[in-house]
Amino acid sequence: MESTDAIEGQIAEWRAYLRRRREVSDSDAEELEDHLRSTITELRDAGLRPDEALLIAVKRLGGTDEISREFAREHSERLWKQLVLAGDATAPSTPRSHRDLIQVVVCALLAAIGIKLPQLFGVDFDHNAEFYQRNIGLLALAPLAVYFAWRRRLRPGVIAVLVGFFALGAIGANAYPFESHSQSLVLTAIHLPLALWFAVGVAYVGGDWRSDRARMEFIRFTGEAFIYYVLMALGGGVLTGFTYGIFNAIGLDVETFVSQWLLPCGAVAAVVVAAWLVEAKQSVIENMAPVLTRVFTPLFTAVLVAVIVAAIATASGVNADRNVLILFDLLLVVVLGLLLYSISARDPLARPGIFDRLQLLLVIAALVVDALVLVAITSRISEFGFTANKSAALGENVILLANLAGSAWLLLEFLRKRGPFARLERWQTGYLSVFALWVWVVVIVFPPIFNFA
Repeated sequence: MESTDAIEGQIAEWRAYLRRRREVSDSDAEELEDHLRSTITELRDAGLRPDEALLIAVKRLGGTDEISREFAREHSERLWKQLVLAGDATAPSTPRSHRDLIQVVVCALLAAIGIKLPQLFGVDFDHNAEFYQRNIGLLALAPLAVYFAWRRRLRPGVIAVLVGFFALGAIGANAYPFESHSQSLVLTAIHLPLALWFAVGVAYVGGDWRSDRARMEFIRFTGEAFIYYVLMALGGGVLTGFTYGIFNAIGLDVETFVSQWLLPCGAVAAVVVAAWLVEAKQSVIENMAPVLTRVFTPLFTAVLVAVIVAAIATASGVNADRNVLILFDLLLVVVLGLLLYSISARDPLARPGIFDRLQLLLVIAALVVDALVLVAITSRISEFGFTANKSAALGENVILLANLAGSAWLLLEFLRKRGPFARLERWQTGYLSVFALWVWVVVIVFPPIFNFA
């Protein structure tokens, strides 16, 4: 017989799942929990054991509440699935599932149409590559913002904020008189999609950006959507290769169709589809992403430690070449991504373990590498002066250094049992606003400061 504590633990797990769903308000979750508990009490009074009462109560609730059915899908315990999902394979489609499908199809089509719309005005991929370089973030992410605004049924005030962000992005991309192939143009092309991704985050959390829990959900969503998008890109590459090869074998040249229609339309539509897959199939990817994090964390730790050892052994430091510095910055961003996603996938109440110690080593190694990169950047600035690229790199590395330093300290406090893991979560979720502010500064403020060069 399961103890009362075990039953309470499963109820808490069910409640936590409900509160993670953006379509379930706190009041709805409390009402569902009250209903579940009252049913359990009735069944126990009728003579059932606590575990039997819990399973039957969830079965009853699962018959009327789709969220409870989805919760059961995320648990591998045989009894949960047998009781809650019995007959689910033949269950008819619900109005909600139809609505979800309509939403994703409409927004994916909107993305595909949007990427081709400039061609009606004579702006094509071959002769106007700079236009797409500036605006790819707008064209790819505006339909995703529409998808979440529609799905979350956002308030008019939140929609106005989203429109303001995308309008500001359009101004930064198109109103500035960039010189051809200027550093400011390249920085805008890199940072505008990031800035607009944070705007999408406002839509994803339903406008509740001040909530630590909501921001952590956005971090989780970002990692899951990235994995889904990569998987679809790999599959799309295979599909493209077969399409080209088969039609070429029968004497039809489909190169124009593939390059002008299939690839661009598929790439932007896949952004919306990836988001929909995360929303609809969370259980699969939530099992995959933590595994990938645990696989790559020790590998990246080994790489960073090897870099530090080599730098010390050769006494050469980090090469100040721009491409090398960009490579190191990308490495640090990946490390930060591993840290963020491992935090989002970890049980905050679990005790410190060996993986937490490995993460501390990863963060400390990243701190040392970041310091070496900062030395190289300041050396280039002192020798050649400030430029848009070097200033952006300096700012980004200082921001990363502060983030990693705070993370290292909070991880150490957690490992020494002097502070809860939740403090590290709050530090990272709060720091999202710092990253968002910086990328908007690079997009809007940097170009005029450096005369659009």
